[in-house]
Amino acid sequence: MTTHAIAVGTDKRSIAAEVQEGGEPGLFFLGGFDSSMQGTKAQFVRQLGAELDLRSIFFDYSGHGVSGGDFLDGTISRWLEESRAVFDTCAADSNLLIGSSMGGWLALLLNRMLRAEGDARVKGIILIAPATDMTNDLLLDILTPAEKAELERDGRVTRPSGFDDPHVFTGTLIDDGAQHLLFGGKIVTGCPVHILQGGKDMAVPPAHAQKLMDHLPLDVAKLTLVPNGDHSLSRPGDLALLRRAIETMLEMD
Repeated sequence: MTTHAIAVGTDKRSIAAEVQEGGEPGLFFLGGFDSSMQGTKAQFVRQLGAELDLRSIFFDYSGHGVSGGDFLDGTISRWLEESRAVFDTCAADSNLLIGSSMGGWLALLLNRMLRAEGDARVKGIILIAPATDMTNDLLLDILTPAEKAELERDGRVTRPSGFDDPHVFTGTLIDDGAQHLLFGGKIVTGCPVHILQGGKDMAVPPAHAQKLMDHLPLDVAKLTLVPNGDHSLSRPGDLALLRRAIETMLEMD
């Protein structure tokens, strides 16, 4: 495993990335909001990449894990910039993007950015409970009056995460997210997309995954619903589905 410290942005924030050497296509993992590359799904992809002898890339956004920067300074623009820097530094010539929750949104944005520049290094995209447009659809639109007042007063709002610590969302994050919304028009990926979605996901409801499917009319897209699955989709059976999705994508032309 090779470790990289990649300086990104005018503030030269240090982004930690790990590369497990192997063949192509590479597995490029984008984690979720307030997660790290040491999470269960990232570790599973590491093990699978080693088993299949595939180059595997993992990193922490600024303010996450062992990367530099303050979490509360984070925005979709910053984390997308970091994702692109790691991709340009570490990715293979052919890659599968594997995006979890917020990482699913970033995977779609990264692929769009690359394709706009004529860069077709993304062979396929696997999305796990993708939180597409989350700052709008999954946050701003569902805030209670009390939470909206908190956001207006403090410039941030605290909401339950489903884990021990609540999530903190800043007004800056929400405002910046409006620049990156994908819903409202067709999403053209230029490659196959496979979505894994938990039927009992309270953070990203199944209807949100179906909404994403409805915006993918021009590419091969598949939605696998795990009826009793939660947002993390980290149980052994869930990880077996992730493995199957990756292996199926590898077999596609």
